[in-house]
Amino acid sequence: MSDDLDPVTIMHHRVVVNLSDVGARLDRVLADHIGAVSRSRVKALIKEGQVRQGGTETEPGAGAVIDTPNTAVQAGDIYEITVPEAIPAIPRGEKIPLSVVFEDDAVIVIDKPAGIVVHPAAGNWTGTLVNALIAHCGDSLSGIGGVRRPGIVHRLDKDTTGLMVIAKTDIAHASLTAQFAAHGRDGRMQRAYQAIVWGVPERSRGKIDAALGRASGNRTKMAVIPGDRQQGRTDVKSAVTHYEVQETFATEDRAKAASRLRCVLETGRTHQIRVHMAHIHHPLLGDPTYGASHAASARLLSSDAQQSLKALKRQALHAAELGFEHPLSGELLRFKCDLPDDIAILLEALRKGAEQVD
Repeated sequence: MSDDLDPVTIMHHRVVVNLSDVGARLDRVLADHIGAVSRSRVKALIKEGQVRQGGTETEPGAGAVIDTPNTAVQAGDIYEITVPEAIPAIPRGEKIPLSVVFEDDAVIVIDKPAGIVVHPAAGNWTGTLVNALIAHCGDSLSGIGGVRRPGIVHRLDKDTTGLMVIAKTDIAHASLTAQFAAHGRDGRMQRAYQAIVWGVPERSRGKIDAALGRASGNRTKMAVIPGDRQQGRTDVKSAVTHYEVQETFATEDRAKAASRLRCVLETGRTHQIRVHMAHIHHPLLGDPTYGASHAASARLLSSDAQQSLKALKRQALHAAELGFEHPLSGELLRFKCDLPDDIAILLEALRKGAEQVD
């Protein structure tokens, strides 16, 4: 973060519903109790997942996320709302290091590290990839897609590493947006990920076709939504992931504890690979959101692999391959990037553990 940026102040409010509030809308009640925050802003914060119901004095923030502003409140209900300080709508450049793989006047390809959010949003108004790109590219960065997402045509999760392409002109933005919308069906776009998952899928190659939508009660999570539950929901979208098992890792009792996959996206949904792999009971190693049910599986690994997994502190997912048609020249560009050190160390520990079994 650059030195000239003011820190963002975040306020936390705890509201207990009174008898006089019973049956009223959540956004109105919270605005009335807080006083200093407008109802329209409270409504926006609710939709952004900044309100939780429940929690206790000793365990704040433990309740479920409520993202529906017109929720009718009941006497005694407890709500916690996080209110970030209002900031300018246009992000400012920050001198954040970028690993540039390729750059010309139209596009820039970077190898995104773990721990950086792609574009500003609630709770992450600064320190994002967009802030870094604005400082690096200056006025050349495309504004299409919204002032908070200049040049962005796709994204990676905060803790997913790997290749991203960003548009530097309006023409490039339009071309890349169209290519990502086609998801490779026209032969121009190519994206593949390296993933380390628990267990080994029954088939060495497979296709996961399962629609995704917001998880019930927690809008920060995604979930597979069966057909009989999709009616009336506008957030549910088709999602298809292709995978190929490239390596397997056994334990001392010769059980197949983990495997390395190459995953290719036919669609590009939020958390798609993470949710799809968990859906077929092979969640990613280190995934705190979708792999918690397999946390005990770490005891199956060698001591070195357990230590490497503990040090990872994120999902073992890396965008290793990216290809697209250059927006101006029409040339097909293809890029690959090595695994980051933390995943490479985990992979080597898994391989050594398998060698000991052999």
